[in-house]
Amino acid sequence: MPESAPEPGRTVVVGERELAIGFRLIGMKDVVEVVPETAAAEFDTAISDGRFSLVVASQTVRARLTEAQRARADASLRPLVVFVPAPSGEYEVESLNVLAKRVLGITLAAPAA
Repeated sequence: MPESAPEPGRTVVVGERELAIGFRLIGMKDVVEVVPETAAAEFDTAISDGRFSLVVASQTVRARLTEAQRARADASLRPLVVFVPAPSGEYEVESLNVLAKRVLGITLAAPAA
């Protein structure tokens, strides 16, 4: 009997009220609303929960994580962790090249002319 493919995981969103409301409005069920004091703990819960294959968190949550949590998030492939800009305030954008290197292990480069 052939081995069955793994069941696709779910996506969870972890972020402040505005982000949570936005994702709920588009139909997301797994949304965790956080405040600065709970962000790191809720993120840890989401990344450790085996049901999720994708964790979408705001840059505000990322700013509240410890260095160890950030390193774990950056190295994680299951679940894949993606940080999105917060609804307001400053944010850090990960370049496509850095994302490809982290997720796929490849470097994007244009061919030499």
